[in-house]
Amino acid sequence: MHSLLPKQQFSQRRNALMQWMGADSIAILPAAPQHIRNRDADYRYRQDSDFYYLSGFAEPEAVLCLIPNRPLGEVVLFCRERDKERELWDGYRAGLEGVIELYGADESYPISKLDEIMPTLMEGKKKLYVNLGGQADFDNKVIQWLNSIRAKARQGAKAPAELLMLNHLLHELRLYKSAEELAVMRKAATISANAHIKAMQKAQAGMYEYELEAELIYEFMRHGCVAPAYNTIVGSGHNACILHYVDNRRQMQKGDLVLIDAGAELDHYAADITRTFPVSGRFSDEQKALYDIVLEAQLAAIAEVHPDNHWDKPHTVAVEILTQGLLDLGLLQGSLNDNIEQGLYRDFYMHRTGHWLGMDVHDVGDYKVADEWRQLEAGMVLTIEPGLYIAPDNHKVAAKWRGIGIRIEDDVLVTKTGHEVLTDAAPKSVIDIEQLMKG
Repeated sequence: MHSLLPKQQFSQRRNALMQWMGADSIAILPAAPQHIRNRDADYRYRQDSDFYYLSGFAEPEAVLCLIPNRPLGEVVLFCRERDKERELWDGYRAGLEGVIELYGADESYPISKLDEIMPTLMEGKKKLYVNLGGQADFDNKVIQWLNSIRAKARQGAKAPAELLMLNHLLHELRLYKSAEELAVMRKAATISANAHIKAMQKAQAGMYEYELEAELIYEFMRHGCVAPAYNTIVGSGHNACILHYVDNRRQMQKGDLVLIDAGAELDHYAADITRTFPVSGRFSDEQKALYDIVLEAQLAAIAEVHPDNHWDKPHTVAVEILTQGLLDLGLLQGSLNDNIEQGLYRDFYMHRTGHWLGMDVHDVGDYKVADEWRQLEAGMVLTIEPGLYIAPDNHKVAAKWRGIGIRIEDDVLVTKTGHEVLTDAAPKSVIDIEQLMKG
């Protein structure tokens, strides 16, 4: 499968990273390993995000090397060779010639030659950029390569003297989305929003949660998304109060709210949407009261997404509105400041208001720089997702509130002048939701 992004996009990324790395350095990135689901059945393969970001190459059993200013070529890719028999069983392989022609490698070698050739590529470099801790087998190989060079010290061989974590540089690049990346993310967002609309239209009492999950996945896949970006959450009734509920086996009842947290992945880019709506198409008074608080908090938090603000501002605003709403309904007592300072709202709102979004649903990028909240800048994409969750066993509140869980989440791009809500097509006001479900 070829990327929706142009080939030169990957070349530009590699060049930008190598400029940061500087001379006399080498970066080494492994492809994601394949994982057994059970016995001899594999999970569907998904490439490592860092590896794909720099290569666009989606096959397993590969290693990418970037070597700035190397006369024989800066981009070296180890991969599987063409094999007619294996391709008959497992599918097409690009092979040694294909990764040069299609993916921009300057040199390619069989993955079987990795241990033989890699030490020669590393030798004489001052800095080795690699991310340790992700794959134990790969970590051990890096140590073996270094030791094989050190063993030849009397022959003049020099191993890299500095071992540096690659993710500090690479994840800064990934934090800022290009116009081409944003085009893919907008498409993933639109597909996901339409899937949420379909789920609202299909929902009715008596259905099982997994039936709505099936509607979502059908919409994702029929528009070219091979999989959800993460495990789909369809939590009805009390299940909506479980933040990462994924069992999706309960039969939905009249009067339930159902919380759906689901997003499609398109060409390795994620969408992430949460909508909460009544199974029977109409909110009860208690559900509507809590829902309106969450929606007010979300809209206010989205309004704070612009380049003049830092990362934490949307969360601060959301917490203030949620806490005041709980006070107004009598679910909290005391002053607004005391409830916030003491964290009493956390009985009802226990997570942050968002996260970075990109190739990973919880995408890379530091939230603080020099111990200060990061300033928002154009090209960053984040989620805004406040919620309220009244646990079914919370006997501090009246029974009519218990078991109600609500979250509203959108994907928001920081622009030069403000923001753009990528997932705005999915309705979220009480009026819009009820009208859609009635129709």
